[in-house]
Amino acid sequence: MALFTIQNEFRYEIVRKIFEGGMGIVYEAEQHGARDFVKRVAIKIIRPSFAAQKVFIENFVGEAKLVADLIHTNIVQTYQLGETNGAAFIAMELIRGVNLEQFTHQLTEKKRTLPKELAVFITSRVARGLAYAHSKTDKNGKPMGIVHRDVSFKNIMIAFEGDVKLTDFGIAKAKGFLTDQEGEVVAGKPDYMSPEQADFQITDKRSDLFSVGVVLAHLLLGRNIFKGATAEESRQRILNQPIPDFRALDSRIDDRLNDILHHCLVHDANRRYATADLLMHDLELYIYGAGYGPTNETLGKYIREIFGQEAPKALPEDAQFKTIVLEETARVKEPKL
Repeated sequence: MALFTIQNEFRYEIVRKIFEGGMGIVYEAEQHGARDFVKRVAIKIIRPSFAAQKVFIENFVGEAKLVADLIHTNIVQTYQLGETNGAAFIAMELIRGVNLEQFTHQLTEKKRTLPKELAVFITSRVARGLAYAHSKTDKNGKPMGIVHRDVSFKNIMIAFEGDVKLTDFGIAKAKGFLTDQEGEVVAGKPDYMSPEQADFQITDKRSDLFSVGVVLAHLLLGRNIFKGATAEESRQRILNQPIPDFRALDSRIDDRLNDILHHCLVHDANRRYATADLLMHDLELYIYGAGYGPTNETLGKYIREIFGQEAPKALPEDAQFKTIVLEETARVKEPKL
């Protein structure tokens, strides 16, 4: 096989700040290439205060490597891991839309109730993404053992076209990719985590399915039944609060949907859905069993009615990362003729 070298210069120009978390910031940016090529992407940058922490950097790099080969319509795609001026960053697929937290806040502001079928549809797409991630194997065909561990409203995006995307595998666990302290620290958002997460236990893919159940219940009820005044109160509710009869909380919830919720939210993981495929099957059977059901286009039309196809107002941009210039050499194998 002959090798040849391609010299590329990538320049990213920050357009606006999309989201700011405790450890990182996500920007919308333009990637500029040869011959006036321009592509809109999302740039995730770690905060300088965390840049010197070895474990954090290892996990940030591990996240990028982990999701590099997760190519699925319901998972945000990663394009590049880079570093400039001492700051590591990940270039990702840009989703023109909102996360579920922003979505439900707008519903509340406009006094709208999310249709039951759309709540189930959104959740089924999350289950599809997880089914793919959970079954992912490495280049040798060995299971990677991916568990997202942070399936929550902030990490589920809806594009204005109606695509549902799971994002942020920053605390996911997978063999050989991330430094993990599971069993010693609690990972995830307290009001969405599984009982085994909340109890400092080792998790598997069934933990994510509990979180999907919390997402579905939250979408249907308009509130998270596990959310307390503090993180510790939320954790205790996850551990000790009995799972209610959802039919008594919302008249739209029938026996079948109540059973799906209980099958997700049962505390004993051995009684929970064993795989995301099984959960996805039940959710899709529920909305499509009688014939035609919601689609990406249905959800897209609904969300555009709510937002007018404009994302919430962005926060002021950070001039520190106004322009990022990278020079990268890529080695490409060319078949020998």
